[in-house]
Amino acid sequence: MAACALLLQALACLLLAAGVRAEVQADFSPECRLFMYMGTPPRGLEDHGLKKICQRYNGKPRYVTLYDVADHIPVYSAYTFKRSDGSKKVDVPWMYEPQLSTETGSGEMQPFPPDSLHKSFEDAQAVLEDYSNTVDFERGHLNPDEHQSHPDDKASTYTLTNVVPQIREFNIGLWKQHEHTIRHRLNNYCRGTAYIVTGVTTSGHMIRRYNIDRLAIPTFLWSAYCCVDYDHNAPFEERSKFPAFASRALNAKKGSEVFEISVQELENFLKQNTFVDKKFQIFYEDCVPNNAIMTP
Repeated sequence: MAACALLLQALACLLLAAGVRAEVQADFSPECRLFMYMGTPPRGLEDHGLKKICQRYNGKPRYVTLYDVADHIPVYSAYTFKRSDGSKKVDVPWMYEPQLSTETGSGEMQPFPPDSLHKSFEDAQAVLEDYSNTVDFERGHLNPDEHQSHPDDKASTYTLTNVVPQIREFNIGLWKQHEHTIRHRLNNYCRGTAYIVTGVTTSGHMIRRYNIDRLAIPTFLWSAYCCVDYDHNAPFEERSKFPAFASRALNAKKGSEVFEISVQELENFLKQNTFVDKKFQIFYEDCVPNNAIMTP
């Protein structure tokens, strides 16, 4: 019994240590893996230039992001969907991630400092000035605030490590409507936890500032959700999109369309259009409930 007590105490200490780890992590801690189906991040995206961020705000982890410190944009954000009415939080300052620049920085996202202090960390991430003179582009969320319900969860989405340059018409039009569609579907027919991963592909086009490449411009946006506990009495056109479904769309002013497709079709598309390996998989075992067994 004494040995068991000591073992439990040691495990508790390990979990506590994981809970206060810096936001940028060598691997996602147990509390941050809760935002991914079966605690498993998308596989096949390993790269030394990509940083794993556990997005912490007001003392709690909120979601996770894989961030490209060379292109200064997220590759994807993974989060759990919260039922909401779609309202936006409008009184939040834009934030940045101190841990991308220094290991001694705060473990939480912070509001941008005044004046030119951002120059001390702009090598590793986007700053507000990168978006200030872009006529065609605006900051487009990967984890949108309308997919969250608690004010703090909504506020945590307003970090530049969670946004990419989206064509304005695409961001406020086609893609925004798709976010509404997914919110309504999961609000109405997902009975358990819905896990969402939203990301981008790029093809070398950049936003420049002072003749320096600053932000990679996404070619496509893509998204996939997984909800294994859903309403089996839902109308067929909705029920057929469970337990998992996906989408992709061209980040363009005109001629774009949101294609809703299976997760496997999205994975095949990404294997052909971005830098992932042949084992690339968004969800553990493709979100198939019968295979949902965690391995140690």
